[in-house]
Amino acid sequence: MRNTIAVMNTKGGVGKSTVVLALAETMAAFHGKNVLVIDSDSQASVSSMLMTPNNLHKLQSEGLTLVDFLISSVLNNTPAEWPRFVVRGVSDIDDARSVFLIPSDMQLTLFEREVSKESLHGRLRTSISTLLSNVRTVFDVVLLDCPPGLSVLTESWLREADFHISPTKADYVSTCGLEVFRRFKSLNPEMGFAQNLGVLINMKDNNSPTDNEYHRWLAGNADNFCFEQSIPRAGALQDAARFQVQDRSYQAKYPGEAGKALKAVTIEILERMAAANREVAAKRA
Repeated sequence: MRNTIAVMNTKGGVGKSTVVLALAETMAAFHGKNVLVIDSDSQASVSSMLMTPNNLHKLQSEGLTLVDFLISSVLNNTPAEWPRFVVRGVSDIDDARSVFLIPSDMQLTLFEREVSKESLHGRLRTSISTLLSNVRTVFDVVLLDCPPGLSVLTESWLREADFHISPTKADYVSTCGLEVFRRFKSLNPEMGFAQNLGVLINMKDNNSPTDNEYHRWLAGNADNFCFEQSIPRAGALQDAARFQVQDRSYQAKYPGEAGKALKAVTIEILERMAAANREVAAKRA
């Protein structure tokens, strides 16, 4: 079952981590999915959205983050038990209890420097491949929150994951990030690459002629495989990034238009995954 999705755009500021958060919680709350979020961004944005700062700091202090897993398996060449780094009971939505997290830490940047310094790219990719092979069989969906840019770690996720989704804003600079990503994907095709699940228009002002024009332009390029549903620019989605100690309902966190859009795009994602897996199964039969 192919179910690992790298969420990536080379351009920052497109709301990528918030998209990962919302998709994970929607899949858990409305589709009963066991969802693992792997935070591969040194800013640990989605980690801080899924738990309190104190709990996140505690895990970082105790060496229970993605960075620590990778230091063990890549720099020290010592196999690490991946379940030790998975946190359960994250999310502040009372009916999204099946969201799990491997949190990040700012030391991830230093780790990547060491990988490049010691030329351990092959070992890094092997470690990533093994991790994804393991979690793929345990969770229904695995969402990889990749940082902007094209680091050695991000390349490993993109080459080993099953799919990728590219969130973008409906503006010129953000769409340029998609072009950079497309060119990168075309390099060294023999090394493998995640299948494009689609470009997702995020933070869209539906009343803006400019946003609507960019949306039409992106959708007109078949290579983008744009999702029909976009995610609107909404204050509720900005507020959703703030973890609340007291549980709340899905509707309270994602009210109105925001919640409706998230549910629709989540259905599209799950349907596209299912269709892609059926196609692969048919070719193998």
